[in-house]
Amino acid sequence: MPRFAANLSMMYQEHDFMNRFGAAAKDGFKGVEFLFPYAYPAAELRARLTEHGLTQALFNGPPGNWEAGERGLASLPGREAEFRKSVETALEYARVLGNERVHLMAGLIRPGAERARHRETYVRNLAYAAAAASTAGVTVVIEPINTRDIPGFFLNRQDDAHAVCAEVGASNLKVQMDFYHCQIVEGDLAMKLRQYIGGVGHIQIAGVPERHEPDLGEINYPYLFRLMDELGYAGWVGCEYRPKAATSAGLGWLRPYL
Repeated sequence: MPRFAANLSMMYQEHDFMNRFGAAAKDGFKGVEFLFPYAYPAAELRARLTEHGLTQALFNGPPGNWEAGERGLASLPGREAEFRKSVETALEYARVLGNERVHLMAGLIRPGAERARHRETYVRNLAYAAAAASTAGVTVVIEPINTRDIPGFFLNRQDDAHAVCAEVGASNLKVQMDFYHCQIVEGDLAMKLRQYIGGVGHIQIAGVPERHEPDLGEINYPYLFRLMDELGYAGWVGCEYRPKAATSAGLGWLRPYL
């Protein structure tokens, strides 16, 4: 049976952030994830996890200047020193929070920019990050994201992501397979999961196209959950969706799996 982690950046918006841990635990979640922890001391976040018996499943490395529209550093030529510092920061938080997965966002590629140069930078940076993370027992994950939600995002397809991982050749570099993004860009979710399961390090879900609860929209998630079990996927499934109304009221889809 899949292990579900509430995404506290998107879910439980009716609560202040630090109170979302308790709300998620009350609803039966055993794990949580969120976009970024860096606005809060790691020890305070760790205390909330411990208080509510929760496991930290995932968070993202520092993305650059998020408020200015940046969406990651990993593929950006000329930003290598900043990227390496961001990896250090993420691993410091992971050491305290206890998560074994950190997502490093690829970043944006401007129109007309040389894609090959971005890819070379991406591969070099990920090789550095994987080596640094291996000493901490952490797996780095990379995520293909659709360009409807993030126009210009460098990494969009499953095959490209797995090819990058193969080129880097690190056992602790894997792909974060978000069914929401994959459905929008490629579809054929079950076959993609079967094809790439060996290289999948984290899974995320949301309804398509509105990114609400997974039982709203065009994806047959009960089928995919059974397939995860069939394929032996033992990782977390992050619920990275925007509830249509109050979070707890929309969790009817989750009840059979608690």
